Amino acid sequence: MTTISLIVATAENNCIGINNTMPWHIPEDFKHFKEVTMGKPCIMGRKTYESILDQLGKPLPGRTSIVVSRSGYEHEGALSAASLEEAIEKAKSENTDEVMIIGGAQIYKQALENNLASRIYLTRVHKSYDGDAFFPELDSVWYEAKKDARDEYSFVTLERS
Repeated sequence: MTTISLIVATAENNCIGINNTMPWHIPEDFKHFKEVTMGKPCIMGRKTYESILDQLGKPLPGRTSIVVSRSGYEHEGALSAASLEEAIEKAKSENTDEVMIIGGAQIYKQALENNLASRIYLTRVHKSYDGDAFFPELDSVWYEAKKDARDEYSFVTLERS
């Protein structure tokens, strides 16, 4: 069975972004993101994909990018899907143990509302930020399976009970 996982970095107030960028710069979080997602299909919305292109100048290396867009967004180096469910089916066709949902806010919201994910890799930044994109409040079905606390942030793995 394929595990569907979210990976997200949030501030204490659940902020995940402002103007299509992250409001903080934590190199260890980028390293953690790369380690967790490498070799796995990554599902994201169009704005998240475009922010990766802006940052890296190319799609995420070593991972299949699947972009969810109702408007039929096409970009060299990425697969397109009209819905999150279609994106998950495309990702599962890669015979992978885990599919990663990497953002943004609307994609996370859909995944959580429809109970599509069973794991969340959460980087909790120990500070609040102003932003225009926020991660949804989690309900009580999630429990902390693992935590690596640091001074400025914590890496937390949440599992669905």
